[in-house]
Amino acid sequence: MSRVLQSLALASLVASLLALPQGPVTAQSVPRQLRIAVGVDADRLDPAEQTTTTVANMVDYMFETLVDLHPTKLTVVPRLATRWQISRDGLTYTFTLRRGVRFHDGTPLNAEAVKFTMERLKDPRVAMALRFLVTPVQAVEVVNDTTVRFRLSKVTPTFLADLSTTQFAIVSPAAVQRAGDRWRSAPVDGGTGPYMFKEWRRGDSIVLERNPNYWGQKPLFDEVVFRVVPDAGTRLAQVLAGDVHMAMLPPAPDVRGLRRNPQVKVVEAASDRVVFVAMNTQWGPFRDVRVRQAMNYAVNKKAILASVLFDLGTVSDSPCPPMMFGYHKVREGGWPFSPGRAKELLAQAGYKDGFEVNFFTPTGRYIQDFQFAQAIAGQLRNVGVRANVTTMDWPSYVAMIQTPLERTRVQMLVLGWAWPVLDCDGVLYGQFHTASHPPRGLGPAFYTNPRVDQLLDQQRAEANVERRKALLKESQEIIWNDAPWIWLWTQKWYVVTARNLEGVLIHPIEKWTALCEPQEPAVGHHCVNWR
Repeated sequence: MSRVLQSLALASLVASLLALPQGPVTAQSVPRQLRIAVGVDADRLDPAEQTTTTVANMVDYMFETLVDLHPTKLTVVPRLATRWQISRDGLTYTFTLRRGVRFHDGTPLNAEAVKFTMERLKDPRVAMALRFLVTPVQAVEVVNDTTVRFRLSKVTPTFLADLSTTQFAIVSPAAVQRAGDRWRSAPVDGGTGPYMFKEWRRGDSIVLERNPNYWGQKPLFDEVVFRVVPDAGTRLAQVLAGDVHMAMLPPAPDVRGLRRNPQVKVVEAASDRVVFVAMNTQWGPFRDVRVRQAMNYAVNKKAILASVLFDLGTVSDSPCPPMMFGYHKVREGGWPFSPGRAKELLAQAGYKDGFEVNFFTPTGRYIQDFQFAQAIAGQLRNVGVRANVTTMDWPSYVAMIQTPLERTRVQMLVLGWAWPVLDCDGVLYGQFHTASHPPRGLGPAFYTNPRVDQLLDQQRAEANVERRKALLKESQEIIWNDAPWIWLWTQKWYVVTARNLEGVLIHPIEKWTALCEPQEPAVGHHCVNWR
C-alpha cells in the first residue's frame, strides 16, 4: 500500500473512532498495565547519558535524584535528600539522605552511593553529554551513611536546581558494576524509583514493572509500557481505540476537536521547548554570518506555525524561551520574513544562485517536525537554497548530533531544546558555548564566539542576580545576530489520555507526571488515579 493510501486509511480510522457515540463515564478496575505511546525510541537508558527529554521522562520512572522540582510551583523540593544546607560562601552543599531507601537490588541508599554516582559523572568513559553541569563539583565527601557533602570550585547559582535533572539520578554502585557494558541498554536493579527495568524491545517498546519495596506511595499499575510509535496519527488512533491510555503529541490538526471529545482528555501546558534549525557554522556557506542571517529572513515562521502547527507555538524573539530566568527579548516578533533581503545577503556572500544543503529532521519527536521541515525547505527554494530533507529514527539522529566536527554529516538540522531548569544558562551554555560542541556537548551548530564564551562563563559564577541578568542579556544579543540557528518557535506541549486516567500533569520543562509524586506534605502531594 502506498504512503498516500496508508495515510488516507489511517485518517478514515481516526475519523470513525472520533465519531463513535459516547456513553457515561463509569468507574473501572485499574488496568494491569499503563500503556503510553511515545514518538521516539530510546538511544540509551543510563540516566547519566540522557540527551532527550522524552527518554529522560521514561528513565525517571526507575531512577531518582537528590532533589526534585515541584510539578506546579517549580521550586526545589526533597526527593532522596530530605534537607540540605548551603554554606555562606556558596561553595559547600551538605545533604541529609532519606532513611530506609533501598535500590532495586536491595542495597541501601547511602552517602557512598551518592559519591560513586557523582564521580562516575566525571568519568570520560561515561558519555555524559551535559558534563558542564558537573564540572563545578570539586569533591564529594562522605560525612556518614546519611550525610554527604559537595564542595564546589566556584559559586554556581543553578547548582541546586541542576541536581534535579535526570543525569544526576543516584545509581546503585553494585548494579552498575555487575551490568558492565550492558548498563546503557539494561539498567537492571540500579535505581530507587517506583518502577524497575524489565525489557527493552528496540523500535517497539520499553517495559517497566512495579517496585514492591518502593519507599514512597506504591505505584498504581503493575507495569508501565512505553510503545514506540513515530507516526502521530497512529498514536492518536491507538488512544482512541483504547490500545494505549496516553499518547504524546497526536496530530496538531486534531487537537481542537480532541478538546471537545468526551472519550479523551487533552492535557496541555506552555513549554520551555525552543525549536530551531541548527546550521553548522563551520560548514561551507554557513561560515558566513550573512548566509545564516539570510536563512532567517527566508523562512516565514508565523505562516508555518499557523498552517502546519495550527498555532501550537510562539515565534522566537530570543535565543532563550520567555519563561526562563534571564530571558531578554532581542527582537519583537522575531526575524522578519523578507525573501528580498535574504537574496541580497546571499548575493553579497557570493551565493547569488543559492546553494545545496543536506537538511535532517526527525519524525515524531516534535510537533509536526517532518511536515514543518518540508515547509521550510519549500520557502528556502524561493531564495535559491536547495535543502534536501532527510529523516531517520531517533537513536540514529542522536548519534549523528553527537558526532565530532571532523566526522559530522550535519550541515543543517531540526532540533528542540527543553532545559530541565527554567534558567537561560542551560540553553545558552548548552548550545552556544564552545565547550558544548559535540561530542562533549549537544550543540551541533559548532558555534564559537570568544566573547560569548566569556560572558557565559562569567554568568555561571555570578551570584548577584542583576549582574547575572546583564551578562545573559549581552550574550543573547550577540548570539541572535550571529544567527547560528534559524530561530523558529517555542512550542506548546500536550498529551491525550483516556478519560479514566485522572491526574496527569504536564510540566513546563516538557515532562509529564503519570504516577505519584513523593514530595513532602508541606509542598504538596500528587497521584494519578483511574476511575
